[in-house]
Amino acid sequence: MVPLRDDIPIQITPFVTYGLIAANVLVFLYELTLAPPQLEQFFRVWALVPRELSTTFSGQLVASPSVPEWITLFSSQFLHGGFLHIAGNMLFLWIFGNNVEDRLGHIRYLIFYLACGALAALSQWFFSMGSAIPSLGASGAIAGVMGAYIIRYPRAQILTLLPLGIIFTTIRIPAVFFLGWWFVQQAFYGVASLNAPANIGMESGGVAYWAHAGGFVFGAILGPLLGLFSDKPSESESV
Repeated sequence: MVPLRDDIPIQITPFVTYGLIAANVLVFLYELTLAPPQLEQFFRVWALVPRELSTTFSGQLVASPSVPEWITLFSSQFLHGGFLHIAGNMLFLWIFGNNVEDRLGHIRYLIFYLACGALAALSQWFFSMGSAIPSLGASGAIAGVMGAYIIRYPRAQILTLLPLGIIFTTIRIPAVFFLGWWFVQQAFYGVASLNAPANIGMESGGVAYWAHAGGFVFGAILGPLLGLFSDKPSESESV
């Protein structure tokens, strides 16, 4: 199932959501200019490497660090491993991000987005502390947006593209079912992955299910704390 749009109007222009999409696309276009060895090194520097983060948390020095490892909790959110990876992430961000930004306001939404992404990365790290495979992608942060969306707009109707064999049709699905089912899938696959080694990096086909599930939960928690259910964003953030 692929979401196409929702039926919730917005009151402010979602500048931050558009800016995040633009930033992700620009970084991905830069990735395309790199030769495979350069791209691998780029990921090693700016993506989150769980083993190196574990080393940092233990107080040890990482061999030849180019940037402090904690920075990768944020920089990794703007990296992607392929066209389908970034296309899927940006589609979900475009559909669900604008409404959450509309409720939080621009500044709080940006803080919310980056915090969800970092907490999602830590969720994945917790279950793969010794992995040397770079973890990257915006999906953890976007899962946070989805977690906030489901508790703020559970009855919103999501226009969804549904494949029926070789035929495609569209149906409207309440957000509580569309996003709820997505979360259940991520949690299930996350639990299943505990019994089998899995690559985190998208370049190897791995999926960071715990980052998805963790981001979703943290989004549902942080959203209300930052004003998700307030009547409207602050005037200073709504211009």
